[in-house]
Amino acid sequence: MHYLKQFHMDVLQLKSWLMALLGLGLFGICTMTLATEKGLFWQLEAPSGSISYLFGTIHTDDYRVTDFSQTTLDALKKVDLFVMETQPNSNPMHFKMATASLATMVTEAEMVKIKALTDFHVMHLSQVLRMKPWLLAVVFSQSKPQTPYAQDNLLMRSAEDFAKPVKGLETSEEHFGVIDGFSLDEQLLILRTTLQMTDSEKERDFEKLLAVYETEDSDALLRLDAEMTGRRLPSALWQRMRVKLLDERNVLMAERALDLAQQQSVFIAVGAAHLAGDSGLIHAFKKAGYRLSVLKR
Repeated sequence: MHYLKQFHMDVLQLKSWLMALLGLGLFGICTMTLATEKGLFWQLEAPSGSISYLFGTIHTDDYRVTDFSQTTLDALKKVDLFVMETQPNSNPMHFKMATASLATMVTEAEMVKIKALTDFHVMHLSQVLRMKPWLLAVVFSQSKPQTPYAQDNLLMRSAEDFAKPVKGLETSEEHFGVIDGFSLDEQLLILRTTLQMTDSEKERDFEKLLAVYETEDSDALLRLDAEMTGRRLPSALWQRMRVKLLDERNVLMAERALDLAQQQSVFIAVGAAHLAGDSGLIHAFKKAGYRLSVLKR
C-alpha cells in the first residue's frame, strides 16, 4: 500500500501528540542538562576538514516547511550520501500483527471510530485491522491524510534527483519494531487514547508543533512533545516509551551517523527532536570534535 511505503515514523518522524513518536522524531525528554543552541540545519566540519550536514525534520507536507532554501539544495548537491532515519519499507509484515486482529480487541463504539478514521486516511479496513495498534495510533493521530510529499521524503527525492545514494540510520525492522516489546494491552491503550482525540485537538497540537518547529528550537520541541504526549498516557508507560523511542534510538543513530560522516560527506536528515539534549546528534558531533555552524533551512 502506497501510504505505508511512504510512512516513515521519526517518528518522531511522526502531526499531533503521537506524530511525535516517529514522524517528527520526538518523544520528548524533560530531563535535559545540556541546552542546545538554536538551529535545525547545521554544517558539520570534521577535525579533518571534511564537511557534512545535519537537518532536523518534521514529517509533514505542510507548505510552511517544504520550501527549501538554496543553501539546503546546494548542500544536497555537495555530499556523497543522503542519510535518513530509515529507507522506505518494502515489507508490509513490519506493520502487521502476526495473527491477531483488532476486530476481536475493540468495542463496537471503537470500531465505528476506526472505520471513520480508516476512510479519512484513505486506507483499507482489512489492512487496518491487522496493523500493530501503536502504529495505527500514529497514523490516526494525524490531522490530515499522509501523502508522499512530507518534508523528509522531499529531501530524499531531491537527493535522488542529484544522483545521491540514500541510506537509513535504522533498518526497517529496527524502525517499525521499536514498540514491539510492549504488550498488546499497552499498545491498545495508546490506540484508545488516540481514538478519544477530537479533530480540533489534533489540529491544535499540530499547529503548536509546527509553530515551535519554525522557531528552530529543538529543546523547545522536546519540551512541547513531553507535555503533549505525557499528559495523555500513564506516567510509567510514557517513561518507557520515551526511553525506547528517543534515548535508545539516539545512541544508535549517533553512533551510525558519526561512522558514516567519517567515511564520506553526508547529509543527515532525522526528526528534529533527535538533535537536542545530552543524547542528541548535535551533542554527539560536538563531542566527536566537529565544529558546527547554523545554516538557513
